[in-house]
Amino acid sequence: MPYRKTPLISEEIYHLCNRSVAKVPVFQNKYDYLRAMELIDFYRFINTQIRFSHYNRLDFKKKSDFIYTLYSNKTLVDIYAFCLMPNHFHLLVKQNVDGGVAKFMRIFQNSYAKYLNIKTKRAGAVWQSMFKAVRIESQEQLLHVFRYINLNPVTSYIIKDFKDLINYRWCSYSDYLLNKPLNPFLDTKTINSYFKTTDKLISFLENQVNYQRTLNQIKHLMLEE
Repeated sequence: MPYRKTPLISEEIYHLCNRSVAKVPVFQNKYDYLRAMELIDFYRFINTQIRFSHYNRLDFKKKSDFIYTLYSNKTLVDIYAFCLMPNHFHLLVKQNVDGGVAKFMRIFQNSYAKYLNIKTKRAGAVWQSMFKAVRIESQEQLLHVFRYINLNPVTSYIIKDFKDLINYRWCSYSDYLLNKPLNPFLDTKTINSYFKTTDKLISFLENQVNYQRTLNQIKHLMLEE
């Protein structure tokens, strides 16, 4: 695994992305997507003490007790937005501790790769390379990347119409339409602070769908290639 030349800085926000080897689908059904989201939630904490696979085998009572304790811990990263696509994923995160992003991404990616390899009875790399990371340097970039991540299913034509994005469970858009996010790992406060109402946030995303489908003008903010 190559080393990152530029260190990731605590208290800074990053757009993270990775793609599967040969662009093959790695999220093939709802169980794959749900496992990835469970891993994101589980491994965002500084000290999980046990592997997710171990936690997943606990009975209901022990799981509940463990999660109660886990959620009282500090986190490696805060997650502002996410999108899981069939062969890649995007995350918008703030690093909370030194090395937080690298540790979180390493464990998340390795854990999902192990899950997928066991499930499909294969061996070898799942992800194309080291994850890509772009530091967010302005409010404008933060909001553009937030919009890009959440519109990914629409601009990639997995979903034809913006109005149906609310039904795409594997991105953070629907969380922002609720008073309380469905996904406990999502921090909506920072992005919501830039919008007076939910309607304004929806308009901010919707009015750029056609423009974003071209991608040409904002490729320097993105991590698609």
